[in-house]
Amino acid sequence: MNCELSIVSPVYGAPTLIRELVRQIEENVSQFTDSYEIILVEDHSPDNSRDIIREVCAADKRVKAALLSRNFGQQYALNAGFDLSSGNYVVVLDCDLQNPPSKIRDLYEKAREGYDIVFASRQERPDNLFMTLGSRYFNRLMGFLTDTRQDESVAEFAIYSRKVISAMAQMGDYHRYYPLMDKWVGFRSTKIPVAHDERTDGKVSSYSMRKRIDLAVTTAVSFSTKSLRLIVWFGLLVTLLAVTGAVILVVKTLVCDDEVSGWPTLFVSMWFIAGILMMIMGIIAVYIAQIFDEVKHRPPYIIDETLNMK
Repeated sequence: MNCELSIVSPVYGAPTLIRELVRQIEENVSQFTDSYEIILVEDHSPDNSRDIIREVCAADKRVKAALLSRNFGQQYALNAGFDLSSGNYVVVLDCDLQNPPSKIRDLYEKAREGYDIVFASRQERPDNLFMTLGSRYFNRLMGFLTDTRQDESVAEFAIYSRKVISAMAQMGDYHRYYPLMDKWVGFRSTKIPVAHDERTDGKVSSYSMRKRIDLAVTTAVSFSTKSLRLIVWFGLLVTLLAVTGAVILVVKTLVCDDEVSGWPTLFVSMWFIAGILMMIMGIIAVYIAQIFDEVKHRPPYIIDETLNMK
């Protein structure tokens, strides 16, 4: 039976915040609807998050949980939460309470105006300079490689109508990145300003720069062929440079009567061309690896245990 609102939160690395997260969600959501469910997707966090979630679910049947068999990553935890949700609207927010549950009502009321997706636009982020710059350049790189416009103020905190959730579920991609998938499916969207709070448990995000770069490469290859097109343009540029260099050598030899040393020129040219070929082969290999992942048809996530779900 469908409810009005599903609140999905991937859980990883924040065991001390789980009870407070649930408390704040219930306190705020119960003010405007009694028809809601909370779905915690535990992404095999290396702490006691599972034990705490079991206690929370035992005490409150509105709180449901899916415990994944291993760490699949945030996007796949969201995938599991979307698949298990039954709400006419689905809210996504992180478990670290940097997305204030008090703003769920604002997202819901905006969606009720006729929008299928309402994003929370983060204002005055409390992150340090390194995290802020990392997020900014990550989004710029993602936008460049996928030919999309990425809004660096928008993250996971958002509300989706059921038809958007159903449309994204129809996408058969193994590699998932919802900030691009929700753009691809279309529908009417908007955003509202929301404050981005500090973490109260003293921890920093486990989303390191290396993970951001890996995500950017994987997503760019999965959602766009621009990298392959860039190879073509790069090949044309190298060819043009080579022809220009050859013309210069011929002019210097015939007109200026300069002696051209062959070994250094040959040595540099060989290494230059070898480097280009290795780079091109590497990009093509990444695309082949993506095809390999897709044709295996493995499930994007595996649930070890569910709580308070049929």
